[in-house]
Amino acid sequence: MPTLSTRPSPRPRLLALALGGAALLAVSACSDDPSDDDASATSEQAGPVAPVEVAPDEDIYALAADIEPGEPGEVIAVQEVEDADVDGTTLRVLYHSESVAGADIAVSGVIIVPDGEVPADGRDVLSWAHGTTGIADECAPSLDPDGAGIELIEPFLERDMVFVATDYEGLGTPGRHPYIAGVSEGRGTLDIVKAAINLGDRTGASERTVLWGHSQGGHAVLFANQIAPEYAPALEIVGTVAGAPPSQLPLIAAALRDSPFRFYLGMVAAGWNAAYPDAELDQVLTPLGIELLDEVDEACAGELGAAWSSYEYEELITNDPNEVEPWATLLDENDPGYEVGASPVLIIHGENDEQIPVVSSALLVTRMCEVGQDVERRTYADQSHAGVIGPSMPEMLEWIDARLAGEDVPSDCA
Repeated sequence: MPTLSTRPSPRPRLLALALGGAALLAVSACSDDPSDDDASATSEQAGPVAPVEVAPDEDIYALAADIEPGEPGEVIAVQEVEDADVDGTTLRVLYHSESVAGADIAVSGVIIVPDGEVPADGRDVLSWAHGTTGIADECAPSLDPDGAGIELIEPFLERDMVFVATDYEGLGTPGRHPYIAGVSEGRGTLDIVKAAINLGDRTGASERTVLWGHSQGGHAVLFANQIAPEYAPALEIVGTVAGAPPSQLPLIAAALRDSPFRFYLGMVAAGWNAAYPDAELDQVLTPLGIELLDEVDEACAGELGAAWSSYEYEELITNDPNEVEPWATLLDENDPGYEVGASPVLIIHGENDEQIPVVSSALLVTRMCEVGQDVERRTYADQSHAGVIGPSMPEMLEWIDARLAGEDVPSDCA
């Protein structure tokens, strides 16, 4: 994996974002010695510890390699991006989160703050979870501001919402990204909201939050919604929008056999092998498949797709992961919809999705209804996996506005 400190000075990708916390530590002295009273008072007045301010031409990601202990959502460092093409202020941040194993880690992302005065009750927050970009650090969406997707941000800035976007664990920061590991994705998606809140008046972010993601990001927000009641109880999650979310993972694995997107299987294998100690690669991949995984730490999705498409499925996969432990159990544990989340859910899916079978989200809705989750599913004729985003935007924004207004929740559940 490339050394972070040798990377050229980054500039956030506002979004290629599309496709593809606990409070800051208060400095206060505690002592039974009365002579420490003055020092204690001075420290209490000092307030929270400020994050490191990183100049625009410096590498903020280098700070992720050696962090002091912190709570999820505590901001480690912040860097203002001077040339971002939005009507607001763009901040690249490093913040504390938790790995799959519960370790304290640094995660990167961007926070975009609308122009204007902060309302008295603070700004609502939109937490965006991006789709598949890759596993290598170079695939972190926060690196490059020149990608497409600005049209996704502006509607929320126009609503005076703070727009936050995590890179997820291991993208841009140390460690291999655990691709499609639901709890990890969910923690990163929630903790960047806490980070925005912890920046105080700099963002004006309140606890009221909408979660939205597409593809891998749809998977991420479903898990964020599920874990929020326990993991982030202070946040008020009012709605979750999941576009083309991976679910019914054994079904998707089978659908990818003869697909140009079968490299996703290699990314899952690499990510889960790093995240779960008992998940051995040779249980599911051939020696050739394992050899090709060397590229996941260097190449992003497009290049990986080209490499894996040169070989047949049988040349890369040795066993069906649904029939081998611990992979079969991990498929179940990382499948969303088995728990009721903090907020109602809207699922969006293109009927001509070439990557995630449209039937999978129908099965997901059935599962979610069975556990008592309020969920609505909307499909769009003739729309592809990514192509559904634009046509669904007006209805999605209407749905989000209704959740923020506290209107009755529509549901497909009888």
